[in-house]
Amino acid sequence: MSDYGMAVTLATDFDDAVTRTRAALAEQGFGVLTEIDVAATMKTKLDVDLAPYLILGACNPPLAHRAITAEASIGLLLPCNVVVRSIDAGTTLVEAMDPAVMVKLTDHPDVRAVADEARTKLAEALRTLAVEVSA
Repeated sequence: MSDYGMAVTLATDFDDAVTRTRAALAEQGFGVLTEIDVAATMKTKLDVDLAPYLILGACNPPLAHRAITAEASIGLLLPCNVVVRSIDAGTTLVEAMDPAVMVKLTDHPDVRAVADEARTKLAEALRTLAVEVSA
């Protein structure tokens, strides 16, 4: 995995992974504000076939409020992107942006506290996904 994200590989199909990801995010206080169907966009705009690939713009309002209060321009880095992408018919990768990236860019101590909490919540959502699929 990159130095700017966290991931879990699930032994399930894409649609199930999307449903489970939304539920795991909700359990951690994240709502999905935006959804970008990258595969559909590539097909429409470039006539390129791509495996299912969805970007969910996840937001935890209390954390977002604290981050914006600490650093007004942090909105450029919000919401936390979560990618769900199909590897094959029975395997899906779920990736989340590591909120620590915000700290690297701002170096603001109040943003660090928010990023640490957001990272913990996103990591727990990914952990929950891994447990659900293996159970």
